[in-house]
Amino acid sequence: MKVLAAMSGGVDSAVAAARAVAAGHDVTGIHLALSRNPKSYRTGARGCCTIEDSNDARRAADVIGIPFYVWDLSDAFHEEVVEDFMAEYAAGRTPNPCLRCNEKIKFAAVLDRGMALGFDAVATGHYAQLRTGDDGMIEMHRALDHAKDQSYVLGVLTQEQLAHSLFPLGDTTKDVVRREAADRGLLVADKPDSHDICFIADGDNAGWLREKLGDRNPNTGGDIVDSATGEVLGHHEGTVGFTIGQRRGLRLGVPAPDGKPRFVLDIEPVSGTVSVGPRAGLQIDRITGIRPRWCGTVPEVLDGPAVTVQLRAHGAEHRAVVAVRPAGASSEGAPMGVASDGSGSGSVEIELLEPAEGIAPGQAAVIYDGSRVVGSATISGTGRSHALAQTLQRVAT
Repeated sequence: MKVLAAMSGGVDSAVAAARAVAAGHDVTGIHLALSRNPKSYRTGARGCCTIEDSNDARRAADVIGIPFYVWDLSDAFHEEVVEDFMAEYAAGRTPNPCLRCNEKIKFAAVLDRGMALGFDAVATGHYAQLRTGDDGMIEMHRALDHAKDQSYVLGVLTQEQLAHSLFPLGDTTKDVVRREAADRGLLVADKPDSHDICFIADGDNAGWLREKLGDRNPNTGGDIVDSATGEVLGHHEGTVGFTIGQRRGLRLGVPAPDGKPRFVLDIEPVSGTVSVGPRAGLQIDRITGIRPRWCGTVPEVLDGPAVTVQLRAHGAEHRAVVAVRPAGASSEGAPMGVASDGSGSGSVEIELLEPAEGIAPGQAAVIYDGSRVVGSATISGTGRSHALAQTLQRVAT
C-alpha cells in the first residue's frame, strides 16, 4: 500500500514509520505544521508543534530512507481545535483537544488529502490495535501495553477512517519501541514524551484562555458559592479557570465547617457563578452524551459484563449499560440522524453501575465492549439515580 506516515518528531511516530516500511509499504513521511507561529505555542523537545520537532521528524525520515514533507494545516488546526477549545471553556465545558485533533485533523484533513493524492492509508504512532471482525468490519481494540493505550483519544474514528488507518505500535510496549529506535539509529530514541496541551506553551490553561479570549470572555469574574447554602465564599477572575472536580486553586478564605476540602461542583458561565461543595457532591451515575461517533455498526443497547465506559484519557473503566437514542426513525425502523461515516445526531444514555466522580460536560465518554472500542459521545449532562441520591443523603446525615 501507499502509506502516509504522520511523523510528529517523537519516538513513537518514527518507529511506526519504520515498521510500515519493514512491512513492505511504500511510505512517505509527513510532519503537520499546526502552529501559525511555532514559537507562540511551545519550545523544547516536547514531541509536538515546534520547529525542533519538525527537524527531528525530518532526520528520522532520512535515517529510515523515506521521502518527507511538511504539510501546513495550521489554519485548519486553529479553526477546528484551538477555537473549539476556547469556545467550549467559555461555555463552561471541559473539552479534550486531542480527540478533536484526531477527529478533524489527523484522520480527516490528512486522510482526505492523502487519498486525493493516491495514498491508501495513514500510519501513526498511536498505541491501539486494529483487527478484522467476523462481519468484515475493522475493529479497534486497546493496545497490548495498557499503560500506553491511546484508544480513548481515537474513539472518534469511524469505520471509513479505521479502514484507512495503520497503528504499527499496537502490539508492543514503550520500552520495546525505544530499544528499537536506538537499534535503528534514530536520534529520538530517548526523546521525552509530549505532555499537556500542545498549543499552550507553559501549561497554564486558565491564563492562556483569559489572554486569548479577550473580549470574547463571557465573564471576567464572579462569585464562588457554597452549593448547599448559597453563601459567597470568594471571588474569581473568570470561569475559564475552573473545571468540574477541581480542588486546587480555589483560594477560599472560609474553611468548610467540617474542615474537609471543597471541590468545584458546577460552573455557570453566564452569571459567572462557581459552586463548590464536598467530594460526595461529585458523584454521579447517569450520563447523557451527544454527537455520537461510531467505529462500526450503530448499536441500540449495550449491556453485559464486558461493557465499560472510559471518561478520561488515563482514567479507569466503569461498568455500564448504554442505550442509543437516535434523532428519529424511518418507516423501516432504521435510525435517522446517523450518517454513513458513523457520526450521529442522536444521543447516548449511559447508566454507570458504580458512581464516578468529577465528570464534566464537554469530556468524552468512550464506550468499550471488552477491549473493542464501540464509539464515543460528548458528555452534555450528568445526574444521579434515585438510589445514589438516597445513599448520599444517608451518608450526609
